[in-house]
Amino acid sequence: MAQPDKKFFENLSGEGKAIGVLTSGGDAQGMNAAVRAVVRMGIYVEAKVYFVHEGYQGMVDGGDNIVEVSWESVSSILQVGGTVIGSARCKSFRSREGRLKAAYHLIQRGITNLCVIGGDGSLTGANLFREEWSGLLEELVKNGQIEAAAAQQHSHLNIVGMVGSIDNDFCGTDMTIGTDSALHRIIEVVDAIMTTAQSHQRTFVLEVMGRHCGYLALVSALACGADWVFIPESPPEEGWEDLMCTKLSENRARRKRLNIIIVSEGAIDSHNKAITSETIKELVVRRLGFDTRVTILGHVQRGGTPSAFDRILASRMGVECVLALLEATPETPACVVSLCGNQAVRLPLMECVQMTQEVQKAMDERRFQDAVRLRGRSFENNLNTYKLLSHKKNVSELPKSNFTVAILNVGAPAAGMNGAVRSAVRVGITEGHKMLAVNDGFEGFAKGQIKEIRWGDVGGWTGQGGSLLGTKRTLPAKYFEQIADQIRAHRINALLVIGGFEAYLGLLELAEARGKYDEFCIPVVMVPATVSNNVPGSDFSIGADTALNTITDTCDRIKQSASGTKRRVFIIETMGGYCGYLANMGALAAGADAAYIFEEQFDIRELQANVEHLTEKMKTSIQRGLVLRNENCNQNYTTDFIYQLYSEEGKGVFDCRKNVLGHMQQGGAPSPFDRNFGTKISAKAIQWISRKLKETYRKGKIFANTDDSVCLLGMRRRALVFQPVIQLKDETDFKHRIPKEQWWLKLRPLMKILAKYKTSYDISDAGQLEHVIVRREKEVEAGSI
Repeated sequence: MAQPDKKFFENLSGEGKAIGVLTSGGDAQGMNAAVRAVVRMGIYVEAKVYFVHEGYQGMVDGGDNIVEVSWESVSSILQVGGTVIGSARCKSFRSREGRLKAAYHLIQRGITNLCVIGGDGSLTGANLFREEWSGLLEELVKNGQIEAAAAQQHSHLNIVGMVGSIDNDFCGTDMTIGTDSALHRIIEVVDAIMTTAQSHQRTFVLEVMGRHCGYLALVSALACGADWVFIPESPPEEGWEDLMCTKLSENRARRKRLNIIIVSEGAIDSHNKAITSETIKELVVRRLGFDTRVTILGHVQRGGTPSAFDRILASRMGVECVLALLEATPETPACVVSLCGNQAVRLPLMECVQMTQEVQKAMDERRFQDAVRLRGRSFENNLNTYKLLSHKKNVSELPKSNFTVAILNVGAPAAGMNGAVRSAVRVGITEGHKMLAVNDGFEGFAKGQIKEIRWGDVGGWTGQGGSLLGTKRTLPAKYFEQIADQIRAHRINALLVIGGFEAYLGLLELAEARGKYDEFCIPVVMVPATVSNNVPGSDFSIGADTALNTITDTCDRIKQSASGTKRRVFIIETMGGYCGYLANMGALAAGADAAYIFEEQFDIRELQANVEHLTEKMKTSIQRGLVLRNENCNQNYTTDFIYQLYSEEGKGVFDCRKNVLGHMQQGGAPSPFDRNFGTKISAKAIQWISRKLKETYRKGKIFANTDDSVCLLGMRRRALVFQPVIQLKDETDFKHRIPKEQWWLKLRPLMKILAKYKTSYDISDAGQLEHVIVRREKEVEAGSI
């Protein structure tokens, strides 16, 4: 039964409304997922939906460029890069005459709701079009092109924007559609280059896109541990040439076989003079004589299939865009749907555009600190973390804390763990701590498998999957005595535990044992890392994004194989224990027809309904099906059972195949998201440890026995939050090893809607138009990821 304070979109009807969707400006992976979501959500609420081909040019030209579409029109485009409806730069739309033609072509089809997917230029044009709308209609009536009644009926135009740009150069959103996929392309190239560069002791200068925004360069530098990065928002200081060459030669002297320098195509020095990849190459060769090569990635970054993150982001934004159009009134300003932390929010379009333009103005006026702050908290934290991790200070420059911090991995391996360890080690050294690495989790801890780990020991760790420290599921309770002995012997003052549900249970056991063991009265913090994403207190865990991309890639290949054989349904089993995150989000990213999860109980009637749904689907032009099943979703309805049921019930209509993905979901190189998330969250965890050590240092020793000294650091909605593990007990289903409430379940109806099922979709969080906030300098330290 729905709660009375919840708000469902069924009250919003699109009947009698017409929605136009267009993509404009540069293309970006994920645009097709956004188009698909707009079309299907629009049709779902009984609105007419039109493609506007070739962006604004198609609107100006009219004719076959504006066509009504059906549900099947957007089949098989989810995994396709670029934009299937075309994009073009349009000079004629910049003139009033061009906009008059565009208005006429929209009125002809009754379109007064526009979804625009593009950059700030495209969205600014849309806002101008909206402001001029009534004047354009008056002119069309005056010219005799439309009737006065038609002008009255379509008296106002609603505009909602989504930002499609690989550069992530639009203020007001943490991520734009296409950015994550572009990072995937860059990191694939960097990982490949690293192997060849190490063979020959080479220096590689990589130029990535970003004429006005250095996000891609900055995050890829963070994700691969680059030696140096050049971005337009934060030019290097005077004398950077000497500093860079000194750093490169020091790294080579420490037997580092390769150097990576990443350059944003819009990189400048502090005098606004361009810094090019060729300039850097010539400098390195002239000063150091290193074998140096330049790689310009160019349009490779725009290509390829969209990542799981971009598909889910675009699908969420597309649905939100339709809801915003349905709720719009003549008084509502044009808005843009954006991402803040883990939430889709609506912001006034022109506030975002104005702030984006302010960034460029700040750079032109050489106010670079302001430019960085205006880019937003995500950009600023990336930059601060990169500076912290990339430049090793001389021993004489480091503070001396006299504290010792130990790091261990607990639970199953997850891609991104090694990047998190690297980040923790380097930040700890920068803070003046002695850093210890514990091999093989709590078991290794008890056996004394502990050694000091230094700055250079973690070089190159960000791109490696699995756990280089070694990890085990063993809990500490059976080894309390030995672990206490090791803490005493190694004079350990704080612990950082990186792991999944076992790590969380381990922290609870250590907290409860403090009454008996004073050695456990030290600051302890956990960073969540598990492909299952089932840790209470955090919306995301390190490793889950990599696993999700593995599932999505596999589903793409399976769907491709099915395209040659019509009328086939694939049943795919995913990992996750009792947590349905991977199955549900994988289904959303892959465009599946159903996903069976433990959190939403199902019976034979629902299985039968799904079979009937697929039977109807086989009568359309989309003659294939995809069904995901979480491994522990039901004790009796196993993957084999569902496969046999579908095979039997689908006889004569479709045949079935099954695939158990297994441990491949835990393997592979970590995705850019997991590298970045692991790096930043671990840095923040060590900074918390440093504060706690100072707070709990009394009379020559550390004594921390309060609840808030054993914490889990998790992503909650829009911020990173430290939460005492004792307080998280009430939020935990210990029997099934999952949180009692999980944010992603709100997205489950979205997956069903896009697969053509009737369902209820809670929009309580949506609908509120927020405002863009520029944070002051003092607020930066308290900022989130």
